[in-house]
Amino acid sequence: MNSRRRFLQQLAAFSAGAMVIPTFDLTAHAAAPGSQSVVAVARGKEYAKLVEKVIADLGGIGKFVSKGDKVVVKPNIGWDRNVDQAANTHPIVVVTLVKLALDAGAKQVRVFDRSCNDPKRCYVNSGIQKAVDDIGDARAVCEFIDNRKWMPVKIAKGKAVTEWEFYREAIECDCYINAPIAKHHSGATLTLGLKNTMGILNGNRGKIHQEMGQKLADINTVIPCKLTVIDATRILTAHGPQGGNLDDVKVLDTVIASADPVAADAYATTLFGKKPDAIPSTVAAFNMGMGEMDLSKVKVMES
Repeated sequence: MNSRRRFLQQLAAFSAGAMVIPTFDLTAHAAAPGSQSVVAVARGKEYAKLVEKVIADLGGIGKFVSKGDKVVVKPNIGWDRNVDQAANTHPIVVVTLVKLALDAGAKQVRVFDRSCNDPKRCYVNSGIQKAVDDIGDARAVCEFIDNRKWMPVKIAKGKAVTEWEFYREAIECDCYINAPIAKHHSGATLTLGLKNTMGILNGNRGKIHQEMGQKLADINTVIPCKLTVIDATRILTAHGPQGGNLDDVKVLDTVIASADPVAADAYATTLFGKKPDAIPSTVAAFNMGMGEMDLSKVKVMES
């Protein structure tokens, strides 16, 4: 029995009243040993087409979503900011991923985030809630976090954090698509894919900010992330993660995608004029075998 199936059985037993907290012991979700990580990059003004292009370059959405899957698209909806302020994932990026998953036959596509500002204002002002609702498909929903769905998880390979409460929908889904915006972060240097995972954590997330790089790597060993799509259509270059000043926003018209979460973050880091090893979470995740950070060893497909 593979580790994920065993974990889901433990999760079901916990929900039924068992006292044992489920333990997740998978330490990598990236490319299989011996295979080369691939990062797809597309640039242009038509953002929906950019998302479609990077997914096609990776082999198509059918490589990640199967018919009948329960899919989560996890954007950043953390802040009461509008689209131009570059604090949240662009709604076109999010809604295009949702539509692609539906086209692949997903049974259900959920979009959510544990917002830092008032959730209702974040969902509305980000434009994400309306974009998902406007699809008009009952299978797709942009929903608020349900506090009844937090589940404690033991992180078997965790070095800096060994137990935390995760959002059940995120760890139970068949396909988790991580869809962060690329931006400056005062504590983490940058917030990209690995950092975006904090949006499915309960409790005092401020504790994650101590020894943040390793803790972010640890918590990402729990997430069944099949695909990372980084929104760099416009990036926040300073005063992140909340931003607010349009002078801090740089329009790049770029979307990045990879099945390797470390490689995706590594490439996105270069958009800020930095090297991948400048981001502690990237280094920690690489050291745990979760992906490739050396871009000279990554196949980068640019268009």
